[in-house]
Amino acid sequence: MSDATPKSAVDLELKRLEKRLEDLIITVAQIKEENRALRQRQETLTSERANLLQKNEQVRARVEAMIGRLKSMEQV
Repeated sequence: MSDATPKSAVDLELKRLEKRLEDLIITVAQIKEENRALRQRQETLTSERANLLQKNEQVRARVEAMIGRLKSMEQV
């Protein structure tokens, strides 16, 4: 009987550790997927930001050109 108790305790501990390891593996997989999705989102946002900065610069140039034309019309 005394041999069964320690073996049973070891078995229970191994089962507990096995369950914890499985949980950790699942958590790591979820974090990897979340990380992948966040990196993709960051890439998309960076691209969108670059496009908006380019459009902003184009609009700024057009507005400055209009202001220049209006100033030249005032002088005439």
